Amino acid sequence: MANKLVQPPIPSFHVVPAIPRITKMREIPATHSWCNITSSSGFRPSYTIKVAEHSSNVVGDDKDTEEDEEQSKLRTVAQVKADLFEAVQGINRGIFGVPSAKKAWIEGLVKLLEAQNPTPNPTLSMEKVSGCWRLVYSTITILGSKRTKLGLRDFISLGDFIQIINVAEGKAANVIKFNVRGLNLLNGQLTVEASFKIASTSRVDIFYENSTITPNQLLSVFRKNYDLLLSIFNPEGWLEITYIDESTRVGRDDKGNIFLLERSEE
Repeated sequence: MANKLVQPPIPSFHVVPAIPRITKMREIPATHSWCNITSSSGFRPSYTIKVAEHSSNVVGDDKDTEEDEEQSKLRTVAQVKADLFEAVQGINRGIFGVPSAKKAWIEGLVKLLEAQNPTPNPTLSMEKVSGCWRLVYSTITILGSKRTKLGLRDFISLGDFIQIINVAEGKAANVIKFNVRGLNLLNGQLTVEASFKIASTSRVDIFYENSTITPNQLLSVFRKNYDLLLSIFNPEGWLEITYIDESTRVGRDDKGNIFLLERSEE
């Protein structure tokens, strides 16, 4: 019998498909024309997705990426500030209380802003701190019987809260303005003067010096509850400067309060 040669089967090769080159996806804020911080339009930034082109390994790509990231960071700070200043509109600086959900939203925005502080060692750049500032929001509150005793329901209304810092002399003054409706629309103010010294690269210690109320008619209104008024607005303690740029400052004190201020020309 003739032997039958059996050709062994030729093994099939598994063809591995080429792995496609994955392009990097980046989320880039859409370009906006920023509106005034007092806008009540309910603005929220929108986002678009941009697919990066394949890297060409050309010198300069890294520089472009760094510039894009820096620009994106700047836009993020602007967005946070716009949202924050919009959020504090219409709440009278928070002095008479804020609903808990609103307060949590505001404080969340404050933390986002603090995380991008362009001046991590503010007391080494005290020229940024010097000058006049207007209080925009604070967690200091005057509620219940305190508000009633001080006549801050219908009889007296609060005006601007101004802080004047003289770095050269190590002095600061808080000026709280009042309007008394029952005294022919009398205007007056409480001025609290203090000194300060640098305690760390971000903290200052504050020491109360004196306070005055002018004019005398306003002093007569507050005389009975003057100690109460002073206990609310006395700045003594320490203050941590957690964010500062050319126009905005955020601080936290030893009592757990948050202060948001904007630079003023007054």
